[in-house]
Amino acid sequence: MPLELTADERAMLAGRDGPAVALALRVLAERGALAGADRLIPVVSAHVGGGLDEGDAGVAFAERLQAAGGRVRIPATLDLGALDRLHPDRVRAAPHRRDVALRLMQAHESLGCRPTWTSAPHQSGHRPRPGQDVAWSGASAVVFANSVLGARTERCGDFVDICAGLVGRAPRHGLHLAENRRARILVETAALPARLRAADAFFAVLGSWLGHAAGRDVAVIAGLAADTGEDQLKALGAAAAAGGTVGLFHVAGVTPEAPSAVAALGGEPPEATIRLTPAMIRAARDRLTTAPGEQRLDAIALGVPHFSLAEFAQLLALLRGRRTAVPFYVCTGRAVVEALRRDDRLQALDAAGIVIVADTCVAAAPILPAGGGVLMTSSGSLAQDAPGRTGYGVVFGSLEDCVASAVAGRVCRDEQPWA
Repeated sequence: MPLELTADERAMLAGRDGPAVALALRVLAERGALAGADRLIPVVSAHVGGGLDEGDAGVAFAERLQAAGGRVRIPATLDLGALDRLHPDRVRAAPHRRDVALRLMQAHESLGCRPTWTSAPHQSGHRPRPGQDVAWSGASAVVFANSVLGARTERCGDFVDICAGLVGRAPRHGLHLAENRRARILVETAALPARLRAADAFFAVLGSWLGHAAGRDVAVIAGLAADTGEDQLKALGAAAAAGGTVGLFHVAGVTPEAPSAVAALGGEPPEATIRLTPAMIRAARDRLTTAPGEQRLDAIALGVPHFSLAEFAQLLALLRGRRTAVPFYVCTGRAVVEALRRDDRLQALDAAGIVIVADTCVAAAPILPAGGGVLMTSSGSLAQDAPGRTGYGVVFGSLEDCVASAVAGRVCRDEQPWA
């Protein structure tokens, strides 16, 4: 069924605001109708993921909007690109692929999008308020916006994100609707050791488990500490999105829509209650390792989604002036790179052998050494994506494990927290 358009929207569709807006409105209306939306709603911002579509169609669409005078009318940031334009030598790409990727990135910038090129736009100041409707793409960005910031967005597919930016509207369906944001599943963590629930690595594992267990269903997690931090929630959400199709989760007493588990459930009994055990979490952690028993180590990669300033502080504290013995990549956004440069931490990271990747990540572009091998990471998202995207087998470990392994030149993992 076609969407019901307002008089203003019909005028846009008829070309009142120019051909780029008319095309964008038509895309939104048709995609919204396919998704079952009844109308379009105003959105206050967009996060655009078009920089990774390297096909001819993606470039042609972005450049068509550009040639037609298109310009975003709401604040819009950019998700990962396919190149690191701060460090052009980081990405191994054939000339045609590099040219297409650069054209695509430049076209989105010319449309008025802010060139953040990050999977964590909140680190660049893009933080909509709870309850605000936005149009975001990028799996980890979407789940963070919905869950941690309390904004409302569906995962915008190809072209929907930039079209929403040009029009200032998005289809009204899915997680824009309050009834679809209520938790249906209750996840109890009280049976897990408190030390484990406080460990950073636990959140990536919990997210991976949640992605496989919940799918698109919304869950509320009970029993986590009230001071659970944004980086821990970022890791949880990114791993959940990579492991399934999770677009929203709640943490009782922590996230905006869950002052309590009862509130997140909307006062209704849960459709399912899952009580996590140490064995369940250990099994979820073990599934993240696809190179079991390997002591060989060829590379380490962190920052999928992008590393924060706080995480860099942890990394430098763990390194304690030591140098890595294997290639060690950390992916982050431009805003964080600039902050590291201002206080001279970039020099310390370089002295330790850390290779900073900006604008993209090792799962999105050919950055890791060619030929494959064994990759270690503390990212639940990368652990799930790397075998298919990079050809590397994966060993999952905590940040502490990754640093110890980097210095030793072989896999070192502390099994005690998971025992």
